[in-house]
Amino acid sequence: MSLNNGLEAANMLEEMMKITAQNLVKMEVSQHYEIIKELGKGKYGHVTLVMHRQRGTPMALKLLPKESTKQQNFLYEYCVALVLSGHPNIIGMFGIAFESEEHYGFLYEAALQRDLISIIKPREGILEPAAKLCTKQLVNALEFIHHKGLVYRDVKPENILIFGRDCQNIKLTDFGLTRPRGTVLKLVSGIIPYTAPELSNTQNCEGVPIDFTLDAWALGVLLFCLMTGYFPWEKTVPSDPFFEDFIVWQKTGITEGLSYHWKKLTTEAMDMLSKLMSLNPSERSPVNKVLRYLDYPWRVANWRALEK
Repeated sequence: MSLNNGLEAANMLEEMMKITAQNLVKMEVSQHYEIIKELGKGKYGHVTLVMHRQRGTPMALKLLPKESTKQQNFLYEYCVALVLSGHPNIIGMFGIAFESEEHYGFLYEAALQRDLISIIKPREGILEPAAKLCTKQLVNALEFIHHKGLVYRDVKPENILIFGRDCQNIKLTDFGLTRPRGTVLKLVSGIIPYTAPELSNTQNCEGVPIDFTLDAWALGVLLFCLMTGYFPWEKTVPSDPFFEDFIVWQKTGITEGLSYHWKKLTTEAMDMLSKLMSLNPSERSPVNKVLRYLDYPWRVANWRALEK
């Protein structure tokens, strides 16, 4: 893959944003769509299920308040989603962006069922066949994003929508944090379990050029959640005792200090996670290396007994 890939992606998106801004439709939602129910609400906006009044098509409508959203940020998220929407494991877009009196908005494929977080059982995770099916599709989506020169940066179960039973078809959504490879991140607003340690290092005051390895780290955390029903730690900082135990394991190979949740995992699963979540980003496995582990068991045979 070309090292210029990220720059090419940035240039393409900038051109798309200019064209989209010139053709941005002005309308009120109620003119063309009937609001059915709210699907989700976040820090930056909310998603509503709507029905097209003439065609009767169900759609998901993302609305971002103008008072707290720069037009450039709205255009960026819309254009990224549009570029990626052709993949079967990425949410489909309708190519409709508009502004109303109070909001910017765009429409995409509605997931009438639920997201991945809704099926992860605390203390258990999800069934191993479903976890592997989900993993395979997620890796395919991330590889596609990386091929476009972009880093997704938001791998978490809330952003993985489920179509069909038992993860038969999953789709990534929400591309507000997606950036071209090489973009320098100067700060991280809040450290969460999915945050790679290089981003939580306060010594990196000049910023970190992002790479695909950030998605590999977050994928490793997600797989741990799917297999155990727990986060491996709360924050990727040495003051977190669970993360400190993980650091010891990565540096010495000694597993005795790890929490009992890790003991549910097979040797192969542990190897997979240790490579995805290498402390050194340059040594981290690319996401597609996970596919090599799909034929091995991920949980030990008596894993449920460890919860008792």
